[in-house]
Amino acid sequence: MKNTYLTSHFPLISLILFSLSLAVYTERLLVGYLTDIGLYSGMIEFFSEQGIHLTLLFLLWLFFFMVFSALKLIADTVNELSLLFFSQDAEGTDLKSLRGGSWIFLSGGILSVFAVFNPILFVAVFILSCFAYFVFFVYKVSKSLTTPGLVGLVFFHIFFWFSFGLAVIYALLKVYNSIVASLPI
Repeated sequence: MKNTYLTSHFPLISLILFSLSLAVYTERLLVGYLTDIGLYSGMIEFFSEQGIHLTLLFLLWLFFFMVFSALKLIADTVNELSLLFFSQDAEGTDLKSLRGGSWIFLSGGILSVFAVFNPILFVAVFILSCFAYFVFFVYKVSKSLTTPGLVGLVFFHIFFWFSFGLAVIYALLKVYNSIVASLPI
């Protein structure tokens, strides 16, 4: 069966799997923390254990799904912007050839389910999936790029994701510092 939309649901499944993996790990940590501070025993008086676990799992899955969806939206926009700036393809054939790359993230999502109890392995699977897709992306669009265009495309991606990562780290540090500064010590 040769249909261009055959793999169109793979990004959604990948998002679901990555989000579920991270939610299961975080839910276990959160339940452990709630038990350590004594809140979990009080919660059991009002809700069943399964209800607490399922509710936390659903809320964490929803949160991580939104984060990964936002990252996918940003990544798609950066990919298309880089093609706008550096590609000589005016027809959009590069975008059609990139659909096969959804297999990379689907495979990474499946592997992340098996790495659910090891956060380092989960992060490694996610980073490896992103790197493999980037290599796939550059390989597929290299036909419509000149050498300076290829260098520009690679540096555009590196610069954007480095700047984005620094901005997120800076924002997290600002929030952390404001919370610490507001504590009555």
